[in-house]
Amino acid sequence: MPPHPDTWLRVLPQGLFCEPGDFYIDPQAGVHRAVVSHGHSDHARPDQAAVLGTPETLAIMTARLGEGRAGRTQQPLTYGHSIEQNGVRITLVPAGHVLGSAQVVLEWQGSRVVVSGDYKRQPDPTCEPFQPVACDVFVTEATFALPVFQHPPAQAEMKRLLESVALFPERAHLVGCYALGKCQRLIAELRRAGYERPIYLHGAQASMCALYERFGIGLGALLPVPRPAKRGETVLAGEIVLAPPSAESNPWSRRLADPVTAVASGWMRVRQRAKARGVELPLVVSDHADWPDLLDTIEEVGAPEVWVTHGREDALIYALAQRGVRGRALHLLGREEDEVEADVAEAVQAEAAGA
Repeated sequence: MPPHPDTWLRVLPQGLFCEPGDFYIDPQAGVHRAVVSHGHSDHARPDQAAVLGTPETLAIMTARLGEGRAGRTQQPLTYGHSIEQNGVRITLVPAGHVLGSAQVVLEWQGSRVVVSGDYKRQPDPTCEPFQPVACDVFVTEATFALPVFQHPPAQAEMKRLLESVALFPERAHLVGCYALGKCQRLIAELRRAGYERPIYLHGAQASMCALYERFGIGLGALLPVPRPAKRGETVLAGEIVLAPPSAESNPWSRRLADPVTAVASGWMRVRQRAKARGVELPLVVSDHADWPDLLDTIEEVGAPEVWVTHGREDALIYALAQRGVRGRALHLLGREEDEVEADVAEAVQAEAAGA
């Protein structure tokens, strides 16, 4: 009989450790050997001695962390190919989260575990789609693991954005989004919607867009946000500007013509949260699976046991029990780059109660 995964995968302070393979998956600190699922900073930590990941993830780590801190030794592994480490077979398959994101498939002595990292099931023109893999244990995130989170199609949200641009031609539209993944997806979705004008970028967004284009992801005309020609003037009326979510409260934004503030995030489903932040145009665009997609994915991979991390573990584990699937909370440290705050659950509950 194959060994149960909890005999060879352990949760240590540094993260999830594969004991026979002698490596960590997405460790939270520098370790001797790491397999990294994708380039977001809560999964791709600096100062690893040796790092295995997709070529795209390794390039993202180098761009964000620098040559000296992105892993002293880097081992690229393309999707669908496998290597063995001390008898443990490692395969990376697409996760659909951001460019290069991967699920880590581990096989040892007849037992198979899929560590999904972060993933989504909605189509995304900037990364490979999620590939379900049958397994004995599926390790899933739970960022949006509450029934209230049901993400609309991204194209529907782009239609809302473009309708607002047409309605307020005298105003700029400042869209807060994360520099890795969300920014490039929004650009690609706008292009799919027929928007051919230049899209303006805060300086923090430019380097990742350039990296995506180096990997063959065309994004069209992108320009830096210009400075006003004269003191007191504003710029970019009628244009779309993509910037970090914090930019809306930064003096930098004063150069924009009476900006309509928007944020693209799955958390914008919580109306109270959008209102509290003063977001005029909340765009529900997420790079994570929503509640129905979490449940559908778990059913699709057919794992009798699911380990849950990074989010609302209790709700998902309860729902799985109703379906005859054993759930376990891993309680790994770390949080997603896509802004998680302690008040989200309270806001969701208040909204559900009609507050």
